[in-house]
Amino acid sequence: MSYVITPPPQASVPVVGTADRFPVHRIYCVGRNYEEHAKEMGFTGREPPFFFMKPADAVLPVAAGDTGTLPYPSLTSNLHHEIELVVAIGKGGKNIQAADALQHIWGYAVGLDMTRRDLQGEMKKQGRPWSIGKGFDASAPIGPITPAAQAGDVANAAIWLQVNGTDRQRSTVTQLIWNIAETIEHLSAAWELQPGDLIFTGTPEGVAAVVRGDVLEGGIDGLGTLRLTVA
Repeated sequence: MSYVITPPPQASVPVVGTADRFPVHRIYCVGRNYEEHAKEMGFTGREPPFFFMKPADAVLPVAAGDTGTLPYPSLTSNLHHEIELVVAIGKGGKNIQAADALQHIWGYAVGLDMTRRDLQGEMKKQGRPWSIGKGFDASAPIGPITPAAQAGDVANAAIWLQVNGTDRQRSTVTQLIWNIAETIEHLSAAWELQPGDLIFTGTPEGVAAVVRGDVLEGGIDGLGTLRLTVA
Protein backbone atom coordinates (compact mmCIF):
# COMPACT_ATOMS: atom_id res chain seq x y z
CA MET A 1 0.00 0.00 0.00
CA SER A 2 1.19 3.50 -0.77
CA TYR A 3 -0.24 6.76 0.55
CA VAL A 4 -0.69 9.95 -1.45
CA ILE A 5 0.65 11.94 1.51
CA THR A 6 2.93 10.92 4.37
CA PRO A 7 0.80 9.49 7.20
CA PRO A 8 1.04 11.47 10.43
CA PRO A 9 2.94 9.91 13.33
CA GLN A 10 0.95 7.75 15.74
CA ALA A 11 -0.13 9.69 18.82
CA SER A 12 1.14 7.89 21.91
CA VAL A 13 1.75 8.20 25.64
CA PRO A 14 4.73 6.90 27.66
CA VAL A 15 4.31 3.92 29.99
CA VAL A 16 5.68 4.14 33.52
CA GLY A 17 9.08 2.55 34.02
CA THR A 18 9.64 1.40 30.43
CA ALA A 19 10.54 2.68 26.97
CA ASP A 20 7.20 1.39 25.68
CA ARG A 21 4.45 3.67 24.38
CA PHE A 22 0.67 3.37 24.55
CA PRO A 23 -0.83 4.18 21.10
CA VAL A 24 -3.85 6.49 21.23
CA HIS A 25 -6.91 5.56 19.19
CA ARG A 26 -9.60 7.99 20.42
CA ILE A 27 -10.03 10.38 23.35
CA TYR A 28 -13.41 10.35 25.09
CA CYS A 29 -14.25 12.80 27.88
CA VAL A 30 -17.06 12.70 30.44
CA GLY A 31 -18.74 16.02 31.22
CA ARG A 32 -19.71 17.21 34.71
CA ASN A 33 -18.90 13.94 36.48
CA TYR A 34 -18.15 15.31 39.97
CA GLU A 35 -21.12 16.69 41.90
CA GLU A 36 -19.42 19.82 43.23
CA HIS A 37 -18.04 20.66 39.77
CA ALA A 38 -21.52 20.20 38.30
CA LYS A 39 -22.82 22.68 40.88
CA GLU A 40 -20.15 25.26 40.07
CA MET A 41 -21.16 24.94 36.41
CA GLY A 42 -24.80 25.59 37.34
CA PHE A 43 -26.14 22.03 37.44
CA THR A 44 -27.22 19.67 40.23
CA GLY A 45 -28.17 16.04 40.63
CA ARG A 46 -27.05 12.79 38.96
CA GLU A 47 -27.87 13.55 35.37
CA PRO A 48 -27.28 10.86 32.75
CA PRO A 49 -23.61 10.86 31.68
CA PHE A 50 -22.70 12.72 28.51
CA PHE A 51 -19.55 12.63 26.44
CA PHE A 52 -17.46 14.71 24.09
CA MET A 53 -14.29 13.91 22.18
CA LYS A 54 -10.87 15.33 21.48
CA PRO A 55 -8.63 14.43 18.53
CA ALA A 56 -6.15 11.65 19.29
CA ASP A 57 -3.27 13.99 18.50
CA ALA A 58 -4.52 16.52 21.08
CA VAL A 59 -2.51 14.55 23.65
CA LEU A 60 0.48 16.38 25.09
CA PRO A 61 2.48 13.55 26.71
CA VAL A 62 4.81 14.46 29.57
CA ALA A 63 7.38 11.91 30.75
CA ALA A 64 7.81 11.10 34.43
CA GLY A 65 9.88 13.76 36.16
CA ASP A 66 9.71 16.17 33.23
CA THR A 67 7.99 19.55 33.04
CA GLY A 68 5.96 19.81 29.86
CA THR A 69 5.28 22.99 27.91
CA LEU A 70 1.67 23.85 27.18
CA PRO A 71 1.34 26.48 24.44
CA TYR A 72 -1.36 29.01 25.27
CA PRO A 73 -3.94 28.41 22.52
CA SER A 74 -5.20 30.96 20.02
CA LEU A 75 -8.59 32.71 20.06
CA THR A 76 -9.06 32.62 23.84
CA SER A 77 -8.46 34.80 26.87
CA ASN A 78 -9.95 32.33 29.37
CA LEU A 79 -8.04 29.04 29.38
CA HIS A 80 -9.20 26.72 32.18
CA HIS A 81 -7.56 23.71 33.80
CA GLU A 82 -9.47 20.50 34.62
CA ILE A 83 -7.48 17.75 36.38
CA GLU A 84 -8.75 14.25 35.57
CA LEU A 85 -8.19 10.54 36.05
CA VAL A 86 -7.57 9.00 32.62
CA VAL A 87 -8.51 5.39 31.87
CA ALA A 88 -6.56 3.62 29.11
CA ILE A 89 -8.48 0.85 27.35
CA GLY A 90 -6.56 -2.31 26.46
CA LYS A 91 -9.42 -4.58 25.41
CA GLY A 92 -12.19 -3.24 23.21
CA GLY A 93 -15.88 -4.05 23.24
CA LYS A 94 -19.45 -2.85 22.83
CA ASN A 95 -22.23 -2.91 25.41
CA ILE A 96 -19.76 -3.75 28.15
CA GLN A 97 -21.48 -4.35 31.48
CA ALA A 98 -20.20 -2.47 34.53
CA ALA A 99 -19.44 -5.77 36.25
CA ASP A 100 -17.02 -6.66 33.44
CA ALA A 101 -15.65 -3.18 32.70
CA LEU A 102 -12.43 -3.33 34.72
CA GLN A 103 -11.25 -6.28 32.60
CA HIS A 104 -11.04 -3.89 29.64
CA ILE A 105 -8.70 -1.41 31.34
CA TRP A 106 -4.98 -1.49 30.50
CA GLY A 107 -3.95 1.29 32.85
CA TYR A 108 -4.47 4.73 34.32
CA ALA A 109 -2.86 8.18 34.07
CA VAL A 110 -3.10 11.75 35.29
CA GLY A 111 -4.52 14.09 32.65
CA LEU A 112 -5.70 17.64 32.09
CA ASP A 113 -8.73 18.59 30.02
CA MET A 114 -7.74 22.11 29.00
CA THR A 115 -10.70 24.24 27.97
CA ARG A 116 -11.12 27.51 26.07
CA ARG A 117 -13.97 28.44 28.40
CA ASP A 118 -14.96 31.64 26.65
CA LEU A 119 -15.31 29.88 23.31
CA GLN A 120 -17.16 26.97 24.88
CA GLY A 121 -19.56 29.36 26.61
CA GLU A 122 -20.27 31.31 23.44
CA MET A 123 -21.05 28.14 21.51
CA LYS A 124 -23.40 26.99 24.28
CA LYS A 125 -25.30 30.27 24.13
CA GLN A 126 -25.78 29.83 20.39
CA GLY A 127 -26.78 26.17 20.69
CA ARG A 128 -23.80 25.16 18.57
CA PRO A 129 -21.24 22.35 19.05
CA TRP A 130 -18.44 23.40 21.37
CA SER A 131 -15.56 21.33 19.95
CA ILE A 132 -13.64 24.59 19.50
CA GLY A 133 -13.62 24.97 23.28
CA LYS A 134 -12.39 21.45 24.01
CA GLY A 135 -10.68 19.84 21.02
CA PHE A 136 -7.82 22.20 20.18
CA ASP A 137 -4.13 21.32 19.78
CA ALA A 138 -2.41 20.13 22.99
CA SER A 139 -5.71 20.29 24.89
CA ALA A 140 -5.08 16.92 26.57
CA PRO A 141 -1.82 16.96 28.55
CA ILE A 142 -1.19 13.55 30.08
CA GLY A 143 1.43 11.88 32.24
CA PRO A 144 2.76 8.33 31.84
CA ILE A 145 0.28 5.47 31.93
CA THR A 146 0.56 3.10 34.89
CA PRO A 147 -0.54 -0.50 34.19
CA ALA A 148 -3.70 -1.36 36.12
CA ALA A 149 -1.96 -4.03 38.21
CA GLN A 150 0.52 -1.42 39.48
CA ALA A 151 -1.91 1.45 40.00
CA GLY A 152 -3.18 0.64 43.48
CA ASP A 153 -6.64 1.58 44.71
CA VAL A 154 -7.51 4.05 41.97
CA ALA A 155 -11.23 4.12 42.82
CA ASN A 156 -10.44 5.67 46.21
CA ALA A 157 -7.41 7.77 45.28
CA ALA A 158 -6.94 11.46 46.05
CA ILE A 159 -6.85 13.78 43.01
CA TRP A 160 -5.42 17.30 43.12
CA LEU A 161 -4.05 20.22 41.15
CA GLN A 162 -1.88 23.16 42.18
CA VAL A 163 -1.13 26.29 40.16
CA ASN A 164 2.11 28.05 41.14
CA GLY A 165 2.18 25.95 44.32
CA THR A 166 -1.33 26.90 45.49
CA ASP A 167 -4.19 24.43 45.65
CA ARG A 168 -6.87 24.85 42.98
CA GLN A 169 -8.54 21.42 42.86
CA ARG A 170 -8.54 18.70 45.53
CA SER A 171 -10.92 15.78 45.86
CA THR A 172 -11.05 11.97 45.64
CA VAL A 173 -12.03 9.64 42.82
CA THR A 174 -14.80 8.33 45.12
CA GLN A 175 -16.65 11.58 44.35
CA LEU A 176 -17.26 10.59 40.72
CA ILE A 177 -21.00 10.73 39.96
CA TRP A 178 -20.59 7.84 37.50
CA ASN A 179 -17.74 5.60 38.59
CA ILE A 180 -15.16 4.12 36.23
CA ALA A 181 -17.07 0.91 35.51
CA GLU A 182 -20.40 2.70 35.02
CA THR A 183 -18.76 5.20 32.68
CA ILE A 184 -17.38 2.39 30.51
CA GLU A 185 -20.81 0.74 30.43
CA HIS A 186 -22.52 3.93 29.23
CA LEU A 187 -19.74 4.85 26.80
CA SER A 188 -19.60 1.41 25.19
CA ALA A 189 -23.33 1.49 24.55
CA ALA A 190 -22.78 4.46 22.23
CA TRP A 191 -19.39 3.55 20.69
CA GLU A 192 -17.51 0.31 20.29
CA LEU A 193 -14.44 0.87 22.44
CA GLN A 194 -11.08 -0.05 20.93
CA PRO A 195 -7.63 -0.81 22.36
CA GLY A 196 -5.85 2.52 22.59
CA ASP A 197 -8.89 4.56 23.63
CA LEU A 198 -8.42 7.06 26.46
CA ILE A 199 -11.28 8.10 28.74
CA PHE A 200 -10.96 11.37 30.66
CA THR A 201 -13.36 10.68 33.53
CA GLY A 202 -14.27 14.20 34.69
CA THR A 203 -12.90 16.92 36.94
CA PRO A 204 -13.57 18.00 40.54
CA GLU A 205 -14.60 21.50 41.56
CA GLY A 206 -12.14 24.37 41.48
CA VAL A 207 -11.63 24.85 37.74
CA ALA A 208 -10.22 28.28 36.94
CA ALA A 209 -8.15 30.21 34.44
CA VAL A 210 -4.41 30.01 33.87
CA VAL A 211 -2.13 32.48 32.11
CA ARG A 212 1.26 32.37 30.44
CA GLY A 213 4.01 31.60 32.91
CA ASP A 214 1.82 29.59 35.29
CA VAL A 215 3.14 26.24 36.50
CA LEU A 216 0.54 23.49 36.85
CA GLU A 217 1.23 20.37 38.89
CA GLY A 218 -1.38 17.73 39.53
CA GLY A 219 -1.47 14.17 40.72
CA ILE A 220 -3.49 11.13 41.65
CA ASP A 221 -2.41 8.75 44.42
CA GLY A 222 -0.57 5.80 42.89
CA LEU A 223 -0.18 7.41 39.49
CA GLY A 224 2.48 10.04 40.07
CA THR A 225 2.26 13.66 39.01
CA LEU A 226 1.88 15.74 35.87
CA ARG A 227 3.73 19.04 35.71
CA LEU A 228 3.77 21.65 32.96
CA THR A 229 4.31 25.32 32.27
CA VAL A 230 1.95 27.51 30.23
CA ALA A 231 4.03 29.16 27.52
